[in-house]
Amino acid sequence: MHDVIIIGGGVIGCCIARELAKKQLKTAVLEKKSDIGEGASKANSGIVHAGFDATAGTLKARFNLSGSEMMPGLSEELDFDYRNNGAMVLCFNEEDKGKLEELLERGLKNGVTGLEILSQDAVREKEPAINENVKYALYAPTGAIVCPFNLTVAMAENAAANGVEFFREKEVIKIEKNNTCYLILTGDGDSFETKVIVNAAGVFADDIHLMASAIPLTVTPRKGEYLLFDKTVGEMVRHTLFQMPTAYGKGVLITPTVHDNLLMGPTAEDIDDKAGINTTADGLDIVLKKAGDSIKEIPRREIITSFAGLRANSGQGDFVIAEASDSPGFIDVAGIDSPGLSSAPAIGIYVAELVENILPSADNPEFVSKRTGIKSRAGEVICRCETITRAEIIEAIRRTNNLFKNPGTVSLDSVKRRVRPGMGRCQAGFCAPRVIELIAAELKIDKTAVTKAGPGSNVLEGFL
Repeated sequence: MHDVIIIGGGVIGCCIARELAKKQLKTAVLEKKSDIGEGASKANSGIVHAGFDATAGTLKARFNLSGSEMMPGLSEELDFDYRNNGAMVLCFNEEDKGKLEELLERGLKNGVTGLEILSQDAVREKEPAINENVKYALYAPTGAIVCPFNLTVAMAENAAANGVEFFREKEVIKIEKNNTCYLILTGDGDSFETKVIVNAAGVFADDIHLMASAIPLTVTPRKGEYLLFDKTVGEMVRHTLFQMPTAYGKGVLITPTVHDNLLMGPTAEDIDDKAGINTTADGLDIVLKKAGDSIKEIPRREIITSFAGLRANSGQGDFVIAEASDSPGFIDVAGIDSPGLSSAPAIGIYVAELVENILPSADNPEFVSKRTGIKSRAGEVICRCETITRAEIIEAIRRTNNLFKNPGTVSLDSVKRRVRPGMGRCQAGFCAPRVIELIAAELKIDKTAVTKAGPGSNVLEGFL
Protein backbone atom coordinates (compact mmCIF):
# COMPACT_ATOMS: atom_id res chain seq x y z
CA MET A 1 0.00 0.00 0.00
CA HIS A 2 1.32 3.41 -0.99
CA ASP A 3 0.30 6.68 0.58
CA VAL A 4 0.54 8.62 -2.69
CA ILE A 5 0.88 7.54 -6.31
CA ILE A 6 1.65 10.13 -8.97
CA ILE A 7 0.53 9.19 -12.46
CA GLY A 8 2.92 10.79 -14.93
CA GLY A 9 6.69 11.22 -14.79
CA GLY A 10 7.06 14.53 -16.58
CA VAL A 11 8.50 17.66 -15.03
CA ILE A 12 5.25 18.30 -13.10
CA GLY A 13 5.08 14.78 -11.66
CA CYS A 14 8.77 14.81 -10.78
CA CYS A 15 8.55 18.20 -9.03
CA ILE A 16 5.59 16.93 -7.03
CA ALA A 17 7.51 13.75 -6.18
CA ARG A 18 10.44 15.74 -4.82
CA GLU A 19 8.18 17.83 -2.59
CA LEU A 20 6.40 14.73 -1.26
CA ALA A 21 9.82 13.20 -0.52
CA LYS A 22 10.14 15.86 2.19
CA LYS A 23 7.37 14.04 4.09
CA GLN A 24 7.19 10.63 5.71
CA LEU A 25 5.02 9.22 2.96
CA LYS A 26 5.37 6.12 0.82
CA THR A 27 5.23 7.71 -2.63
CA ALA A 28 5.55 6.26 -6.12
CA VAL A 29 5.51 7.60 -9.68
CA LEU A 30 3.97 5.54 -12.50
CA GLU A 31 5.21 6.46 -15.97
CA LYS A 32 3.72 4.82 -19.09
CA LYS A 33 6.85 5.36 -21.18
CA SER A 34 10.29 3.79 -20.78
CA ASP A 35 11.75 6.90 -19.12
CA ILE A 36 10.69 10.03 -17.33
CA GLY A 37 10.17 13.28 -19.24
CA GLU A 38 9.12 11.70 -22.54
CA GLY A 39 6.05 13.88 -23.09
CA ALA A 40 5.84 17.66 -23.12
CA SER A 41 8.87 17.83 -20.83
CA LYS A 42 11.24 16.76 -23.60
CA ALA A 43 9.82 18.95 -26.35
CA ASN A 44 9.35 22.54 -25.25
CA SER A 45 11.09 25.89 -25.42
CA GLY A 46 13.04 25.56 -22.17
CA ILE A 47 11.88 29.04 -21.17
CA VAL A 48 11.56 30.26 -17.58
CA HIS A 49 8.95 32.95 -18.16
CA ALA A 50 9.17 36.14 -16.13
CA GLY A 51 5.41 36.07 -15.45
CA PHE A 52 3.96 39.11 -17.24
CA ASP A 53 1.60 37.26 -19.58
CA ALA A 54 -0.80 35.39 -17.28
CA THR A 55 -3.97 37.10 -16.06
CA ALA A 56 -3.61 38.43 -12.53
CA GLY A 57 -5.20 36.21 -9.90
CA THR A 58 -4.91 32.97 -11.86
CA LEU A 59 -2.94 29.92 -10.84
CA LYS A 60 -0.77 30.54 -13.90
CA ALA A 61 0.17 34.00 -12.66
CA ARG A 62 0.79 32.81 -9.12
CA PHE A 63 2.88 29.76 -9.94
CA ASN A 64 4.77 31.31 -12.86
CA LEU A 65 6.17 34.06 -10.66
CA SER A 66 7.01 31.85 -7.69
CA GLY A 67 8.42 29.08 -9.90
CA SER A 68 10.59 31.58 -11.76
CA GLU A 69 11.89 32.99 -8.49
CA MET A 70 12.72 29.48 -7.22
CA MET A 71 14.60 28.36 -10.33
CA PRO A 72 18.06 29.94 -9.69
CA GLY A 73 18.31 28.41 -6.23
CA LEU A 74 17.08 25.03 -7.44
CA SER A 75 19.62 25.02 -10.26
CA GLU A 76 22.38 25.38 -7.66
CA GLU A 77 20.86 22.85 -5.28
CA LEU A 78 20.07 20.20 -7.91
CA ASP A 79 22.84 20.98 -10.41
CA PHE A 80 20.95 21.59 -13.66
CA ASP A 81 21.61 24.18 -16.37
CA TYR A 82 19.95 27.60 -15.95
CA ARG A 83 20.76 31.00 -17.44
CA ASN A 84 19.18 34.36 -16.61
CA ASN A 85 19.35 35.81 -20.13
CA GLY A 86 16.32 38.13 -19.98
CA ALA A 87 13.43 38.33 -22.44
CA MET A 88 11.76 40.82 -24.77
CA VAL A 89 8.29 40.98 -26.30
CA LEU A 90 8.61 42.65 -29.68
CA CYS A 91 6.14 45.22 -30.99
CA PHE A 92 6.09 45.76 -34.77
CA ASN A 93 3.85 48.82 -35.15
CA GLU A 94 2.71 51.91 -33.27
CA GLU A 95 -0.87 50.63 -33.04
CA ASP A 96 0.21 47.69 -30.87
CA LYS A 97 2.15 49.74 -28.34
CA GLY A 98 -0.98 49.86 -26.22
CA LYS A 99 -0.99 46.05 -26.02
CA LEU A 100 2.61 46.16 -24.88
CA GLU A 101 1.64 48.61 -22.15
CA GLU A 102 -1.15 46.25 -21.10
CA LEU A 103 1.41 43.46 -20.74
CA LEU A 104 3.57 45.78 -18.65
CA GLU A 105 0.67 46.59 -16.33
CA ARG A 106 -0.31 42.95 -16.07
CA GLY A 107 3.24 41.99 -15.21
CA LEU A 108 3.43 44.65 -12.49
CA LYS A 109 0.17 43.33 -11.01
CA ASN A 110 1.64 39.84 -11.01
CA GLY A 111 4.68 41.08 -9.10
CA VAL A 112 7.26 40.86 -11.89
CA THR A 113 10.17 43.22 -11.26
CA GLY A 114 12.34 45.24 -13.63
CA LEU A 115 9.85 45.47 -16.51
CA GLU A 116 10.21 48.37 -18.92
CA ILE A 117 9.29 49.33 -22.46
CA LEU A 118 12.31 49.91 -24.68
CA SER A 119 12.53 52.20 -27.69
CA GLN A 120 13.61 50.92 -31.09
CA ASP A 121 17.16 52.16 -30.56
CA ALA A 122 17.37 50.56 -27.13
CA VAL A 123 16.14 47.25 -28.51
CA ARG A 124 18.68 47.35 -31.34
CA GLU A 125 21.46 48.12 -28.88
CA LYS A 126 20.66 44.99 -26.89
CA GLU A 127 19.99 42.83 -29.97
CA PRO A 128 21.84 43.97 -33.12
CA ALA A 129 20.27 41.19 -35.22
CA ILE A 130 16.76 42.49 -34.60
CA ASN A 131 14.58 43.22 -37.62
CA GLU A 132 14.24 46.91 -38.49
CA ASN A 133 10.44 46.69 -38.35
CA VAL A 134 10.56 46.30 -34.55
CA LYS A 135 9.34 49.57 -32.99
CA TYR A 136 9.31 48.78 -29.25
CA ALA A 137 9.84 45.90 -26.85
CA LEU A 138 8.76 44.98 -23.36
CA TYR A 139 11.98 44.07 -21.55
CA ALA A 140 11.84 41.49 -18.74
CA PRO A 141 15.26 41.09 -17.11
CA THR A 142 14.10 38.18 -14.92
CA GLY A 143 13.32 35.96 -17.93
CA ALA A 144 15.57 32.93 -18.19
CA ILE A 145 16.28 29.65 -19.96
CA VAL A 146 16.76 26.17 -18.55
CA CYS A 147 17.52 22.64 -19.70
CA PRO A 148 14.07 20.99 -19.42
CA PHE A 149 15.53 17.47 -19.62
CA ASN A 150 17.98 17.94 -16.78
CA LEU A 151 15.47 19.84 -14.66
CA THR A 152 13.14 16.83 -14.88
CA VAL A 153 15.93 14.32 -14.28
CA ALA A 154 17.31 16.33 -11.35
CA MET A 155 13.93 16.41 -9.63
CA ALA A 156 13.41 12.68 -10.19
CA GLU A 157 16.86 11.64 -9.04
CA ASN A 158 16.60 13.73 -5.89
CA ALA A 159 13.12 12.35 -5.16
CA ALA A 160 14.35 8.79 -5.68
CA ALA A 161 17.36 9.40 -3.45
CA ASN A 162 14.89 10.38 -0.74
CA GLY A 163 12.71 7.28 -1.06
CA VAL A 164 10.23 7.90 -3.88
CA GLU A 165 9.77 4.85 -6.10
CA PHE A 166 9.72 5.28 -9.89
CA PHE A 167 8.16 2.66 -12.17
CA ARG A 168 8.54 2.69 -15.96
CA GLU A 169 6.22 1.24 -18.62
CA LYS A 170 3.22 1.31 -16.28
CA GLU A 171 0.30 2.53 -18.35
CA VAL A 172 -2.75 3.06 -16.13
CA ILE A 173 -5.81 1.42 -17.69
CA LYS A 174 -8.27 1.39 -14.78
CA ILE A 175 -8.81 2.96 -11.36
CA GLU A 176 -11.09 1.40 -8.76
CA LYS A 177 -12.18 3.02 -5.50
CA ASN A 178 -13.12 1.23 -2.29
CA ASN A 179 -13.79 2.55 1.20
CA THR A 180 -10.14 2.99 2.17
CA CYS A 181 -8.04 3.36 -0.96
CA TYR A 182 -7.72 3.37 -4.73
CA LEU A 183 -6.65 0.36 -6.78
CA ILE A 184 -4.68 1.27 -9.91
CA LEU A 185 -4.45 -1.36 -12.66
CA THR A 186 -1.75 -1.14 -15.34
CA GLY A 187 -1.56 -2.53 -18.85
CA ASP A 188 1.06 -5.13 -17.96
CA GLY A 189 -1.28 -6.76 -15.41
CA ASP A 190 0.26 -5.10 -12.36
CA SER A 191 -1.73 -3.29 -9.67
CA PHE A 192 -1.02 -0.67 -7.01
CA GLU A 193 -2.99 0.34 -3.92
CA THR A 194 -2.80 3.92 -2.70
CA LYS A 195 -4.60 6.32 -0.39
CA VAL A 196 -4.08 9.35 -2.65
CA ILE A 197 -3.68 9.70 -6.43
CA VAL A 198 -2.09 12.70 -8.12
CA ASN A 199 -3.04 12.87 -11.78
CA ALA A 200 -0.13 14.52 -13.61
CA ALA A 201 -0.56 12.69 -16.91
CA GLY A 202 -0.17 15.63 -19.30
CA VAL A 203 -2.30 15.35 -22.44
CA PHE A 204 -3.73 12.11 -21.03
CA ALA A 205 -4.87 13.73 -17.76
CA ASP A 206 -8.50 13.81 -18.90
CA ASP A 207 -8.43 10.06 -19.60
CA ILE A 208 -7.04 9.37 -16.12
CA HIS A 209 -9.51 11.83 -14.55
CA LEU A 210 -12.51 10.06 -16.06
CA MET A 211 -11.36 6.74 -14.57
CA ALA A 212 -11.99 8.19 -11.11
CA SER A 213 -14.44 11.07 -11.51
CA ALA A 214 -17.72 11.78 -13.33
CA ILE A 215 -16.98 15.51 -13.52
CA PRO A 216 -16.28 16.51 -17.15
CA LEU A 217 -12.69 17.37 -18.06
CA THR A 218 -11.22 17.68 -21.53
CA VAL A 219 -7.58 18.13 -22.46
CA THR A 220 -6.78 19.05 -26.06
CA PRO A 221 -3.25 18.48 -27.40
CA ARG A 222 -1.85 21.70 -28.83
CA LYS A 223 1.05 20.86 -31.14
CA GLY A 224 4.05 23.12 -31.40
CA GLU A 225 6.78 22.63 -34.01
CA TYR A 226 10.35 23.85 -33.52
CA LEU A 227 13.62 24.30 -35.40
CA LEU A 228 16.97 23.85 -33.69
CA PHE A 229 20.12 25.48 -35.08
CA ASP A 230 23.80 24.68 -34.69
CA LYS A 231 25.95 26.27 -32.00
CA THR A 232 27.72 28.34 -34.65
CA VAL A 233 24.70 30.68 -34.56
CA GLY A 234 23.87 30.25 -30.88
CA GLU A 235 24.89 33.84 -30.10
CA MET A 236 22.80 35.41 -32.86
CA VAL A 237 20.45 36.59 -30.11
CA ARG A 238 21.20 36.90 -26.42
CA HIS A 239 17.69 37.35 -25.02
CA THR A 240 14.56 35.29 -25.54
CA LEU A 241 12.59 37.17 -28.20
CA PHE A 242 8.81 36.80 -28.08
CA GLN A 243 6.19 38.22 -30.37
CA MET A 244 2.90 39.67 -29.16
CA PRO A 245 0.91 36.85 -27.47
CA THR A 246 -2.38 35.57 -28.90
CA ALA A 247 -5.13 33.25 -27.65
CA TYR A 248 -2.96 30.31 -28.78
CA GLY A 249 0.12 31.30 -26.81
CA LYS A 250 3.15 33.52 -26.91
CA GLY A 251 3.78 33.09 -30.60
CA VAL A 252 6.97 32.04 -32.38
CA LEU A 253 9.99 32.85 -30.24
CA ILE A 254 13.70 32.94 -30.90
CA THR A 255 16.03 32.06 -28.06
CA PRO A 256 19.49 30.81 -27.26
CA THR A 257 19.56 27.58 -25.30
CA VAL A 258 21.60 26.80 -22.22
CA HIS A 259 23.68 24.53 -24.45
CA ASP A 260 24.45 27.42 -26.84
CA ASN A 261 22.20 26.41 -29.74
CA LEU A 262 19.56 28.67 -31.29
CA LEU A 263 15.90 27.63 -31.06
CA MET A 264 12.87 28.90 -33.01
CA GLY A 265 9.19 28.01 -32.52
CA PRO A 266 6.61 26.88 -31.68
CA THR A 267 3.57 26.79 -33.90
CA ALA A 268 0.21 26.31 -32.18
CA GLU A 269 -2.25 23.82 -33.63
CA ASP A 270 -4.99 22.02 -31.71
CA ILE A 271 -5.10 18.38 -32.81
CA ASP A 272 -6.96 15.19 -31.86
CA ASP A 273 -3.99 12.81 -31.82
CA LYS A 274 -2.38 12.66 -28.37
CA ALA A 275 0.68 11.07 -29.94
CA GLY A 276 0.87 13.50 -32.86
CA ILE A 277 4.42 14.79 -32.53
CA ASN A 278 5.32 14.69 -36.22
CA THR A 279 6.72 17.80 -37.83
CA THR A 280 5.35 19.12 -41.11
CA ALA A 281 6.71 21.19 -43.97
CA ASP A 282 3.87 23.68 -43.51
CA GLY A 283 4.48 23.99 -39.77
CA LEU A 284 8.20 24.56 -40.13
CA ASP A 285 7.59 27.08 -42.91
CA ILE A 286 5.37 29.00 -40.46
CA VAL A 287 8.18 29.00 -37.90
CA LEU A 288 10.66 30.38 -40.43
CA LYS A 289 8.26 33.00 -41.76
CA LYS A 290 7.21 34.32 -38.35
CA ALA A 291 10.75 34.21 -36.97
CA GLY A 292 11.76 36.33 -39.94
CA ASP A 293 9.62 39.14 -38.54
CA SER A 294 11.84 39.25 -35.45
CA ILE A 295 15.38 39.10 -36.83
CA LYS A 296 17.00 40.29 -40.04
CA GLU A 297 18.20 36.97 -41.38
CA ILE A 298 17.37 33.33 -40.65
CA PRO A 299 20.49 31.11 -40.79
CA ARG A 300 18.72 28.28 -42.64
CA ARG A 301 21.94 26.47 -43.49
CA GLU A 302 22.60 25.95 -39.76
CA ILE A 303 19.37 24.03 -39.03
CA ILE A 304 20.35 20.69 -37.49
CA THR A 305 16.97 19.23 -36.55
CA SER A 306 13.27 19.86 -36.05
CA PHE A 307 10.88 18.48 -33.46
CA ALA A 308 7.35 18.89 -32.14
CA GLY A 309 5.78 18.76 -28.70
CA LEU A 310 2.24 18.74 -27.33
CA ARG A 311 0.93 21.18 -24.75
CA ALA A 312 -2.03 20.13 -22.59
CA ASN A 313 -4.78 22.69 -23.13
CA SER A 314 -7.85 22.37 -20.87
CA GLY A 315 -9.79 25.17 -22.57
CA GLN A 316 -10.37 26.74 -19.14
CA GLY A 317 -7.73 29.46 -19.45
CA ASP A 318 -5.92 28.28 -16.35
CA PHE A 319 -4.27 25.27 -14.77
CA VAL A 320 -6.66 22.71 -13.28
CA ILE A 321 -5.22 21.77 -9.89
CA ALA A 322 -7.72 20.51 -7.32
CA GLU A 323 -9.09 17.47 -5.52
CA ALA A 324 -12.02 16.05 -7.49
CA SER A 325 -15.18 16.82 -5.50
CA ASP A 326 -16.70 13.40 -6.21
CA SER A 327 -13.47 11.43 -5.60
CA PRO A 328 -11.83 12.27 -2.26
CA GLY A 329 -8.09 11.75 -2.41
CA PHE A 330 -7.90 12.12 -6.20
CA ILE A 331 -6.02 15.28 -7.18
CA ASP A 332 -6.00 16.58 -10.74
CA VAL A 333 -2.96 18.47 -12.00
CA ALA A 334 -4.23 19.00 -15.53
CA GLY A 335 -4.15 21.50 -18.36
CA ILE A 336 -0.56 22.41 -17.53
CA ASP A 337 0.34 24.27 -20.70
CA SER A 338 2.61 27.34 -20.88
CA PRO A 339 4.02 28.51 -18.46
CA GLY A 340 4.01 24.98 -17.05
CA LEU A 341 7.78 24.44 -17.06
CA SER A 342 8.35 27.76 -15.26
CA SER A 343 5.59 26.93 -12.78
CA ALA A 344 6.57 23.32 -12.09
CA PRO A 345 8.53 23.81 -8.84
CA ALA A 346 5.77 25.96 -7.36
CA ILE A 347 3.09 23.52 -8.51
CA GLY A 348 5.04 20.80 -6.69
CA ILE A 349 4.82 22.73 -3.42
CA TYR A 350 1.11 23.48 -3.89
CA VAL A 351 0.16 19.88 -4.64
CA ALA A 352 2.18 18.67 -1.66
CA GLU A 353 0.07 21.04 0.46
CA LEU A 354 -3.12 19.54 -1.01
CA VAL A 355 -1.84 16.07 -0.12
CA GLU A 356 -1.00 17.25 3.39
CA ASN A 357 -4.60 18.44 3.84
CA ILE A 358 -5.85 14.99 2.87
CA LEU A 359 -3.15 12.88 4.49
CA PRO A 360 -1.27 14.75 7.24
CA SER A 361 2.27 13.47 7.74
CA ALA A 362 5.46 14.31 9.59
CA ASP A 363 8.50 15.82 7.91
CA ASN A 364 11.15 13.45 6.62
CA PRO A 365 14.11 14.09 8.95
CA GLU A 366 16.51 12.37 6.53
CA PHE A 367 15.60 14.41 3.47
CA VAL A 368 18.70 15.45 1.48
CA SER A 369 18.04 18.46 -0.74
CA LYS A 370 21.18 18.38 -2.88
CA ARG A 371 21.88 16.39 -6.02
CA THR A 372 24.94 16.35 -8.28
CA GLY A 373 24.60 16.06 -12.02
CA ILE A 374 26.83 14.12 -14.39
CA LYS A 375 30.09 16.00 -14.76
CA SER A 376 32.35 16.30 -17.80
CA ARG A 377 35.22 13.83 -17.60
CA ALA A 378 38.42 13.28 -19.50
CA GLY A 379 38.67 10.12 -21.54
CA GLU A 380 37.70 8.58 -24.85
CA VAL A 381 35.37 10.93 -26.73
CA ILE A 382 32.30 9.15 -28.09
CA CYS A 383 30.27 12.14 -29.27
CA ARG A 384 32.54 14.54 -31.16
CA CYS A 385 29.90 17.25 -31.71
CA GLU A 386 29.20 17.67 -27.99
CA THR A 387 32.55 16.29 -26.68
CA ILE A 388 30.91 13.60 -24.57
CA THR A 389 33.14 10.87 -23.19
CA ARG A 390 32.65 7.17 -22.62
CA ALA A 391 32.63 7.64 -18.83
CA GLU A 392 29.81 10.21 -19.00
CA ILE A 393 27.67 7.94 -21.17
CA ILE A 394 28.20 4.95 -18.89
CA GLU A 395 27.18 7.01 -15.86
CA ALA A 396 24.04 8.17 -17.69
CA ILE A 397 23.14 4.54 -18.49
CA ARG A 398 23.60 3.50 -14.89
CA ARG A 399 21.67 6.42 -13.46
CA THR A 400 18.77 5.84 -15.84
CA ASN A 401 18.58 2.14 -15.05
CA ASN A 402 18.94 2.64 -11.31
CA LEU A 403 16.22 5.29 -11.14
CA PHE A 404 13.45 2.75 -11.61
CA LYS A 405 12.16 0.01 -9.34
CA ASN A 406 11.70 -2.10 -12.49
CA PRO A 407 14.99 -1.54 -14.36
CA GLY A 408 15.26 -2.48 -18.01
CA THR A 409 16.65 -1.44 -21.34
CA VAL A 410 18.02 2.11 -21.49
CA SER A 411 17.19 3.89 -24.75
CA LEU A 412 19.38 6.07 -26.94
CA ASP A 413 17.07 8.99 -26.20
CA SER A 414 17.40 8.48 -22.44
CA VAL A 415 21.16 8.82 -22.71
CA LYS A 416 20.87 11.70 -25.16
CA ARG A 417 18.68 13.72 -22.83
CA ARG A 418 21.03 13.22 -19.89
CA VAL A 419 24.46 13.85 -21.43
CA ARG A 420 23.73 14.94 -25.05
CA PRO A 421 25.34 12.37 -27.39
CA GLY A 422 23.35 12.82 -30.59
CA MET A 423 22.30 16.39 -29.82
CA GLY A 424 24.98 17.97 -32.00
CA ARG A 425 25.37 18.88 -35.63
CA CYS A 426 25.58 15.32 -36.98
CA GLN A 427 22.51 14.24 -34.96
CA ALA A 428 24.03 10.93 -33.82
CA GLY A 429 25.43 10.01 -37.22
CA PHE A 430 28.83 9.35 -35.68
CA CYS A 431 28.16 8.38 -32.07
CA ALA A 432 24.97 6.27 -32.16
CA PRO A 433 26.71 2.92 -32.91
CA ARG A 434 29.12 3.44 -30.01
CA VAL A 435 26.33 4.43 -27.62
CA ILE A 436 24.41 1.29 -28.62
CA GLU A 437 27.51 -0.79 -27.85
CA LEU A 438 27.91 0.86 -24.44
CA ILE A 439 24.25 0.35 -23.51
CA ALA A 440 24.36 -3.30 -24.54
CA ALA A 441 27.60 -3.97 -22.70
CA GLU A 442 26.56 -2.15 -19.53
CA LEU A 443 23.16 -3.86 -19.30
CA LYS A 444 24.41 -7.21 -20.64
CA ILE A 445 21.85 -7.34 -23.42
CA ASP A 446 22.09 -7.95 -27.15
CA LYS A 447 22.64 -4.90 -29.31
CA THR A 448 19.41 -5.63 -31.16
CA ALA A 449 17.52 -5.09 -27.87
CA VAL A 450 18.63 -1.46 -27.65
CA THR A 451 15.87 0.98 -28.60
CA LYS A 452 15.69 4.58 -29.63
CA ALA A 453 12.82 5.45 -27.27
CA GLY A 454 11.46 2.33 -25.60
CA PRO A 455 9.51 -0.74 -26.75
CA GLY A 456 8.85 -0.95 -30.47
CA SER A 457 11.70 1.35 -31.50
CA ASN A 458 14.57 -1.11 -31.76
CA VAL A 459 17.45 0.43 -33.69
CA LEU A 460 19.00 -2.76 -35.08
CA GLU A 461 17.46 -5.92 -36.51
CA GLY A 462 20.64 -7.83 -37.21
CA PHE A 463 24.21 -7.61 -38.36
CA LEU A 464 25.92 -8.10 -41.68
